[in-house]
Amino acid sequence: MRFRANIDSISVFYKITQCVEKLQKRFILKFTPDVMHIICDHEANEGGTQVWSQIKVESIFTDYRIQSNSDNEISMALSSEALLAALKSPAASAASSSYQTEEIVMKLAKKNDRAVLRFDIIAITSAGRHAKVSHDVLVDVLKPHEVAKHSEPLCPDADTHVLLPPLQKLRTIVERLRPMADTLSFRANNSGTLQLAIHTETAKSPDRVEKPDQSQV
Repeated sequence: MRFRANIDSISVFYKITQCVEKLQKRFILKFTPDVMHIICDHEANEGGTQVWSQIKVESIFTDYRIQSNSDNEISMALSSEALLAALKSPAASAASSSYQTEEIVMKLAKKNDRAVLRFDIIAITSAGRHAKVSHDVLVDVLKPHEVAKHSEPLCPDADTHVLLPPLQKLRTIVERLRPMADTLSFRANNSGTLQLAIHTETAKSPDRVEKPDQSQV
C-alpha cells in the first residue's frame, strides 16, 4: 500500500478541513486514483449531519500516486482537529512573506508501528536557507468491509435549485444583520432575487441581493 501526493492548493485543503472540523471531530478520507472523498457519518455526529463530498484530485494535488490491493483505493479515519493542526503550519507559511514554500508532500507512512499521514513542508527562509518541517497525523487505515458500511446518503430530488451570489457579498450582509437577531431568513424567487431578512419585536430589516451575472434562481 503506497500513497504520496504534492499539495498544490494548500489554502483550499485547509479551508475544507476547517469546515469539516466544525461538523465532526473524526471523519474518513477516502482516496481513489481520481477523487478524494470526505465522509462524515451521522452516527458519530451529535447534530446528525452527514457529509459525502467528492473533490477531484487535480484540484488540490499534483504528482499524485496511489497503489493498493483494493482497486487502488485507500480509506483512513482520522481526527479533523489533528489534520487541521498539521495543515495550519504549511498554510500559514505559504501565505507568509518570510518563507517561500517550495513543496508540501503528503504521504502515508508508519511511526512506531502506527499508520500516520505525514506532511513534509520544504521552504526557503528569507535568508535563503532551506527548512524542512514534518507533521504526523495518526490514522486508522480501514479495510474494504469497514468502508462498505458507510454509504452515500440518499437525498430526494429538489424542487428548486438556488445558485447563490458570491459568498463574500453574502457575508457582508449577514454580518450586518447578525447582531440584530438570532434568526435570519432566506427567500428567493424565479425572477433572480434573493432576500435576507430579520424580524424581531424592535427590528424588521429585509435586504435584497439581486441576481449577479453568474447566479440564477
